[in-house]
Amino acid sequence: MTTEPQAHILLIEDDQRLAEGLRLALVREGHSVEVAHRGEDGLALAIRTRPDLVVVDLALPDTDGLSVCQRLRERTYVPIMIMTGAATDEHDKVVGLRFGADDYLVKPFGLAEFCARVEALLRRSNIYAAGRDRELRAGDLLIDREAYTVRRAGRDIDLTPKEFELLVALAEYPNRVRDRDYLLERIWGYTPEIRTRTLDMHIRRLREKLETDPAEPRLIQTVVGVGYKLVA
Repeated sequence: MTTEPQAHILLIEDDQRLAEGLRLALVREGHSVEVAHRGEDGLALAIRTRPDLVVVDLALPDTDGLSVCQRLRERTYVPIMIMTGAATDEHDKVVGLRFGADDYLVKPFGLAEFCARVEALLRRSNIYAAGRDRELRAGDLLIDREAYTVRRAGRDIDLTPKEFELLVALAEYPNRVRDRDYLLERIWGYTPEIRTRTLDMHIRRLREKLETDPAEPRLIQTVVGVGYKLVA
């Protein structure tokens, strides 16, 4: 059994036999697990119990998993893993990631792989970052990781979940360059071979919200050919 601190995981899966097998596997790893067999029940549990991770099947009896994923992401920063059938169209997997999922698994899969992906996703979301500072400061920028709030010069800044995660990743090491591959893997789970403008789009949106002049950014700077850094 893992010696990591216990995480609270919500599993949304209508197949009761599969759900019980996954639940037992996670419990053996030291986690606490709640199970919902319907999408609406899972959404209600997620809002009420604030889990550290949500695992959701795309095929649910009352609503599709993509809708659950999207609605979760609109309301919470919780990491989301989607489970798909082998016959699932690739388009659904891509849409799931765009709707806010952080990872996906294709059925059938082994329990060892399932647990390993859960642990990796929890690590990536800093659930196990023992002793980390609740607040991050960089000049007049203040980030509260637990309250999910951002203030600059005393002004509240409204960020989306992914914008918040990206800003935290930059603010953890101010004045140091974070390369593109690291940011894409940490925030979106992308591997280096995936070519995407997602990172640049989110950087642009952060600048629009944080910079005095987004066209001449001083807080979030580009290091050409490498990545980005937050200047304290």
